[in-house]
Amino acid sequence: MPSTPSPGSPADPENVGARAAPRQRSGRLTTSTGVRLADTDHSLKAGPRGPVLLADHHLREKITHFDHERIPERVVHARGAAAHGVFVANGAASGICRADFLRKAVSTPVFVRFSTVLGSRGSADTARDTRGFAVKFYTSQGNYDLVGNNIPVFFIQDGIKFPDVIHAGKPEPDREIPQAQSAHDTFWDFVSLHTEAQHHTIWNMSDRGIPRSYRMMEGFGVHTFRMVNLAGETSLVKFHWKPRLGVHGLTWEEAQLLAGTDPDFHRRDLADAIEAGNFPVWDLGIQVMPDTEEEMFEGIDLLDPTKLVPEELCPVQVVGTLTLTANPTNYFAETEQVAFHVGQLVPGIDVTNDPLLQARLFSYVDTQLTRLGGPNFNQLPINRPHVSVDDLLRDGMHQQNVHTGVAAYLPNSLDGGCPFRVAEDSFIDVPQQLPAARRVRANPVSFADHHSQPAMFFRSLTPVERDHVVGAYTFELAHCADSEIRSHQVDQLALIDTDLAAAVAAGLGLPMPEARPDGSDLVSPALSMAGGSWPVTGRAVGVVVDDEGAGLGTVLDAVRSAGLRPVLIAPNAGELNGQAADRSYATAVSAELDAVLVAWPTPPAPDARPGLDAKADGSEATTDPRVRKLLGEAWRHAKPIAVLPEAAPVLSDAGIVAEGVGVLVGDAAAVAAGLADLLARHRVWERFEPVPR
Repeated sequence: MPSTPSPGSPADPENVGARAAPRQRSGRLTTSTGVRLADTDHSLKAGPRGPVLLADHHLREKITHFDHERIPERVVHARGAAAHGVFVANGAASGICRADFLRKAVSTPVFVRFSTVLGSRGSADTARDTRGFAVKFYTSQGNYDLVGNNIPVFFIQDGIKFPDVIHAGKPEPDREIPQAQSAHDTFWDFVSLHTEAQHHTIWNMSDRGIPRSYRMMEGFGVHTFRMVNLAGETSLVKFHWKPRLGVHGLTWEEAQLLAGTDPDFHRRDLADAIEAGNFPVWDLGIQVMPDTEEEMFEGIDLLDPTKLVPEELCPVQVVGTLTLTANPTNYFAETEQVAFHVGQLVPGIDVTNDPLLQARLFSYVDTQLTRLGGPNFNQLPINRPHVSVDDLLRDGMHQQNVHTGVAAYLPNSLDGGCPFRVAEDSFIDVPQQLPAARRVRANPVSFADHHSQPAMFFRSLTPVERDHVVGAYTFELAHCADSEIRSHQVDQLALIDTDLAAAVAAGLGLPMPEARPDGSDLVSPALSMAGGSWPVTGRAVGVVVDDEGAGLGTVLDAVRSAGLRPVLIAPNAGELNGQAADRSYATAVSAELDAVLVAWPTPPAPDARPGLDAKADGSEATTDPRVRKLLGEAWRHAKPIAVLPEAAPVLSDAGIVAEGVGVLVGDAAAVAAGLADLLARHRVWERFEPVPR
């Protein structure tokens, strides 16, 4: 009879592996060789604000071990989708940065990978999670990687905590559940106790945590970087990707429906849009701030990755435009093997002493050694620079170059002194004066405020968005089995916003903790996803027809003329009047559509039975119940609904008032134009009703 493997290491045979005793052996934190540690929260730095030191053996051990935990899947950002494209600069950054790819009218090939953080490669696209937004620029000066997220801040201030936050968020180790979710004890245990995580967490609990599409998602560089111009002058900058289609999200119910009906919704949406010629477009913007000795701006510490700079205090300046134009040819060769690194920099862009960024400079290279099998990962086709390379690096696993010459070193005389070192157009590390300091594991005092910016974020949302945040916190915390964890997090919410804490506490049946918010009233309207008007090109309109489809071409042409993408929904799969149906009544869901247009009366279901299809007034409904369900979902999800005059009875069958907000009745051209106007706002926001508290 096979024995159960010991859950511990050979050095600790007493461990019985009980969930109630999760520590490894002694109950005391140690290195892998058993040396006790007093601090695992701070990297060793040259002073609280200084750079992280290579001498930090504990940081290296912790990060290295973490980087090699998964083979061959990425530890984080495993679930990805990508595309090729081009970046064209407008020249606005030329006076700030000497990088060639930012000169006016310079066109640079790019490869962009979007991803979720926590889930495995097989997880669903629509999980509530942070999204990666990584861009590889193949510039004339070598590759430059801008590796960011769809959230401008991060959970932690120091990279030494990265293994902790990911271990907490990943499926719990005993049963390997839940997959791709933060709604469980270990995640909320960590963020409720490690309070610097509160800012990132509230963004995840908002509609930003479930994007409508990668095409409708902002991107952020997260960290503060340093730019250098031709005169050697420096500025501090933060990067922003602004989608031309606006920033939009899914409702919680839509995300759940799509996880079942199409777990690949986001990657399919991206690929289909590019294939149809609806190329996704983002503007690259930068916030430019003075490079002062204290590295602060308007009281905000620019080295703290848990803080953002409100756009109202420092406007975003557009410096170029990214357009995705082609899908990958092979997922593994391109999307899976692409290797990003925050340290792949070009002349004119440099890093700062942000302690999270400093750890990433080590981690990204290190992780490729396991994931891609050795040090030559930049020779893979998707990672190769589009310029000549002469790096003096030799051999190693998967070496693809056949090097000539005998002198893989400098200086040399045997190979004529080649390759030559030249100062012109070279990368130069920005010289910085380091203050006299002691080696310490500590953060500066300015890193200590963990609640004022989450409070600003929540205040900046519309009532509908705030209601969604309350619902997300309540759902997630209700899935924590430990009541103390729920209480700890509600205590943290009380430090952010009284109304938020009270609503979540009520939903969990907990007493309202003492209110202690900071009392600030600062808001940043740019943080809200609602409001504004956006292009509607390529937005999906479900066109519901009966089994005859007379005049179908007229309706489809009207939808296309309005700049929208028709999705034909017919009673059955197959063709209708020469037009292939995209969905049948059985497979269509509102969650994958932006609006619904019913073009003709729809037939009753073959198995419709009297009494089971009754309307609220007691009369018999004649519309197929699957169509009624589709319309009901569209109404709940605040999506525009349109019908041709002859299809108007469908509305009453579905319990929808023809005069309701966001409901259109008219001919094909009129309702198609009306849908385009409504979709410019993304949703019919007025239709959402706050949940009673």
